[in-house]
Amino acid sequence: MQKIFSHPCSMIEDPLHYCPGCTHGIIHRLVAESIDELGIRERAVGVSSVGCSVCTYKYFRCDMFQASHGRAPAVATGAKRCRPELILFCYQGDGDLAAIGTSEIIHAANRGEKITCIFANNAVYGMTGGQMAPTTIPGQRTSTTPAGRRVSQDGFPLPMAEMLASLRTPGYVARVSMHAPSEIIRAKEIVRRAFLHQVEDRCFSFVECLSTCPTNWGLSPAESLKWIEREMLPYYPLGELKVPDGKTGDEDEHN
Repeated sequence: MQKIFSHPCSMIEDPLHYCPGCTHGIIHRLVAESIDELGIRERAVGVSSVGCSVCTYKYFRCDMFQASHGRAPAVATGAKRCRPELILFCYQGDGDLAAIGTSEIIHAANRGEKITCIFANNAVYGMTGGQMAPTTIPGQRTSTTPAGRRVSQDGFPLPMAEMLASLRTPGYVARVSMHAPSEIIRAKEIVRRAFLHQVEDRCFSFVECLSTCPTNWGLSPAESLKWIEREMLPYYPLGELKVPDGKTGDEDEHN
């Protein structure tokens, strides 16, 4: 019998430490599958962040760096400039990339560093107690905004993909979601495409992945998936926001 589904070779078979219903593990798998399909495992080097994904290095069968909080793009830049033949990828959460690491990701994109950044956005600080994050949406309740995020006081959430897509430097910027099987299949192609842009020495690439946090949202895993679709998608529309040739991608299918 032909085997059509198996564990990715680039992902170590180790129990994940994430909470039940968290979709970090799904994003990990999409990255590992892309590495396998492109045949780049021996050249791949990952940079893990600080936060829920701090232990990312436990799950990928490739060399890994552990960066200081928010500094993954800077670490990846240094490694890529020293060893251009390597395939560098960052894996960061919203508290890491969109808060303390805002400067690093913006300047890496603006310089056009040929690295790939995978950004898990669950709109909350996950590891440290569910505080408001830069990506928390208006009205969303967190441990530091029990009455909901107030725009008049806290401002609007940072649309990281749109911010990076607005830069003049060529790049690949997309947003995907983990809330439904069809979207996960679509996300896999986007993640693979992001890596391919680096493999072909084309440009900086960035994929924002809307992810769940059932524990801090106070929802069941099933309810969390519905919450992404109902609450997050209006603020974070899916699609390819920027491609190297300057043409928009297929985001219209999601708007």
